[in-house]
Amino acid sequence: MRTMKPFLFALLCGVAPLGAGTAHAQAFPTRPVTIIVPYPPGGLIDLVARQIQARFQTELGQSVIIENRSGAGGNVGAEAVARATPDGHTLLLANPSLAISPLIYPKLNYKPIEDFAYVGQYGTVPNVLVVHPSIPANTVQEFIAYVKKNPGKLNYGSPGYGTSPQMSSELFKAMTNAFIVHIPFRGSGPAQTAMLSGEIQMMFDNLPPQLPHIRSGRVRALAVTSLKRSAVLPDLPTLDEIGLKGYEVTAWFGLVAPAATPKPVVARLNEALNKTTQDPQVRKALEGSGATVIQGAPDAFRDFVRGEQVKWAPIVKRANIVPD
Repeated sequence: MRTMKPFLFALLCGVAPLGAGTAHAQAFPTRPVTIIVPYPPGGLIDLVARQIQARFQTELGQSVIIENRSGAGGNVGAEAVARATPDGHTLLLANPSLAISPLIYPKLNYKPIEDFAYVGQYGTVPNVLVVHPSIPANTVQEFIAYVKKNPGKLNYGSPGYGTSPQMSSELFKAMTNAFIVHIPFRGSGPAQTAMLSGEIQMMFDNLPPQLPHIRSGRVRALAVTSLKRSAVLPDLPTLDEIGLKGYEVTAWFGLVAPAATPKPVVARLNEALNKTTQDPQVRKALEGSGATVIQGAPDAFRDFVRGEQVKWAPIVKRANIVPD
């Protein structure tokens, strides 16, 4: 009897022939890749998506489209990606809300760990405490004293529930025993507009989108939320060094795909992402915005998000953070 060819034997047995996964990855992408940013234009997550866009599409050999799909603290965009066709052509610009939302929203239509294939984390950035110029405070200590003299009279804004700016604010309130009213917005851009107009008097925000307003004097920066000072604002103290010991919050960002995306495709995306952030111009843009660039692996990113859930669970419970 003639020997059956290995390729045909594999097909008859229902087993993918060796190299099929590699061929899939080599063929990918076959059309434009969409990165869904789960917030409106103008905030950090939108900014860092656009900073990698041009180089990322060069690495992939296809157009990369940025689509802003905001709502519910980032959950609308995340759910859209979780339900997308798992072929690598639809990605989410993942951020802290991906880890924090399950702690806040009792009925999510996705699970952050199980429903995504993690491509890679590529950066972190500190948040910054800014106040409206009308607030008579030039230091964090002066601001805390002012807040305690005016309990409940000040509003703080955030890009939405479960975002790192909100968590920064709630941690600050818990550590200073301050009473400041939360006003959530649909993204950092609308919150910044409210801040500039005086509708809100203070906010913690991701550092990059606040830099132009800080430098123009339209807002007053008091401190950053990282343990080390920011290289782009070296004279600005950290909250830890001014007396709130152990205070540390950093925003982070990376890419994820729908859970069933083939592993070779995920590996191809990870390779393209890491090559993108190795590009000197991309690194310069990210670091110039105050970000720390990371060369991340898929499994390391998933483990990091798991750790974020553990970190923030007690803060959410202590502050009783729930959507209105």
